[in-house]
Amino acid sequence: MSNSQSSEEHRRKAEEEKGSIAFAVVTVSDTRTPETDRSGQAIRQLAEDAGHQVIAYRIVHDEPDEVADALEAFSDSGAQVIVFNGGTGVSRRDRTYDVLSRALEKELPGFGEIFRMLSYDEVGAAAMLSRATAGTYRGCAVISMPGSTNAVRLAMEKLILPEIQHLAWEITR
Repeated sequence: MSNSQSSEEHRRKAEEEKGSIAFAVVTVSDTRTPETDRSGQAIRQLAEDAGHQVIAYRIVHDEPDEVADALEAFSDSGAQVIVFNGGTGVSRRDRTYDVLSRALEKELPGFGEIFRMLSYDEVGAAAMLSRATAGTYRGCAVISMPGSTNAVRLAMEKLILPEIQHLAWEITR
């Protein structure tokens, strides 16, 4: 069986076994509110349009304790995937990556690598400033991306939604 056949078989099994995936969404921002959080709204809409459910949502300040608290709370919430948006850059206030990278049990470096490659087409060399990352934590997939709505759409449409059932299946098998 070739690798592509194996991947396709895994995707098929994952879709059969996992069905709808339970998402938790965390927006990391010092300024956004539920009304102005376009990126969090986009994640919710894209996930739901793909047949999944958003079971938890929170906006936290870009403070390490708040990011860590959201990770802990949502890993115990029944969510299969926790999607963070915001705080992935290199400014002093960007701390999401720092908190999550210390907590991840297994890192998925391909997510960040492919995200930056795809982002390059949109933002050029500035793509290298993103510390988008993904991995596993307590049986959940954890994905962290920049907070811009364009970045969220790119990550959700090109990377997360096409593989989320497969990823959730792999983590639990």
